[in-house]
Amino acid sequence: MATPDRFRAAVDDRDLAALDDLFSDDVRFYSPVKFTPFEGKSMVLGLFGVLLRTFEDFRYTGHYDGLAETSRDGTEAPSAVLPFRAAVNGKQIHGIDLLHLDEDGRIKEFTVMVRPLSAVNVLSEAVLAGLVADGLVPAPRQ
Repeated sequence: MATPDRFRAAVDDRDLAALDDLFSDDVRFYSPVKFTPFEGKSMVLGLFGVLLRTFEDFRYTGHYDGLAETSRDGTEAPSAVLPFRAAVNGKQIHGIDLLHLDEDGRIKEFTVMVRPLSAVNVLSEAVLAGLVADGLVPAPRQ
């Protein structure tokens, strides 16, 4: 089974151990709510733990394969686009996951884009709360 298919299955099953096998050690996760990427397998797995708890009724609605330029070095890499739909705190979200694979077939870059803006704001608040609760980021200053 190809990496994007294995990734979809792991997300559907909410299986963090299966996700661990799919990410490169130096994976970068580009979030719609944070300018700089989350970096490294342990941080990205922690983030996925939060995401899997945060999204309601998450489902992938398609799968497109191809090549895309990576942000890391500008080279083309095998890539997949996975459109999805979900809800966060009752707010409907449409989005895509863009996976860039390394030469070993592991995910080296992961970009998420979501809409509408009101859903991005709800998602941002929910994910930040989960990251703080899990000790992955410090609580914001008041």
